[in-house]
Amino acid sequence: MERKKLADVLRALVTVVFVCNLAALPLVPGLVGIGADGGMGALWTLADGAFYHTLAFFTVCWQYLWRVWRNGYTAVLTAFLLFCGVNTALILWQARRVLNTVVAGLPFQRANARSMRRAAVSFGLISLMALGRTVWGLFYYRSAAPLFTYNALFVPVFGMGCLLCLVMSALFDQAAVLKEDSDLTI
Repeated sequence: MERKKLADVLRALVTVVFVCNLAALPLVPGLVGIGADGGMGALWTLADGAFYHTLAFFTVCWQYLWRVWRNGYTAVLTAFLLFCGVNTALILWQARRVLNTVVAGLPFQRANARSMRRAAVSFGLISLMALGRTVWGLFYYRSAAPLFTYNALFVPVFGMGCLLCLVMSALFDQAAVLKEDSDLTI
């Protein structure tokens, strides 16, 4: 019973993060554009008052929807963040599917193994994209500075996430086979 409660809480948290991820994805170009044009400090000078700041923020975000693609740096950053955001949403969706079976009391299914493999692919794609952005940064800046950024950190972190999901996939698959054998024996 305790595990089911924990799985319910975890499923609710994953759902909240998934919804927040989807809500933030359309704002990525605007946030990149605002950051490239002086950051939030420049935005706050547009108006006085919290409501006007919020209105100005959303207005400015939509203005940058096409402008960020004109500059090489902002275009690469926007593409990278959108790619990572979409893959993160896919990972969270697969986690939610696995948690649904745990809550139902039937975790050892081949469907969970497939979900973990899909999550592993998304983790691997983020890792490869981060490696590509790090290499791009080495040529763009002509220095070793990109090796000390979050992009370089993403490569091993998401690579390990990929390997962990592959191991979990194999475990779920093996457990499903053992469960099927056990059900047929009885």
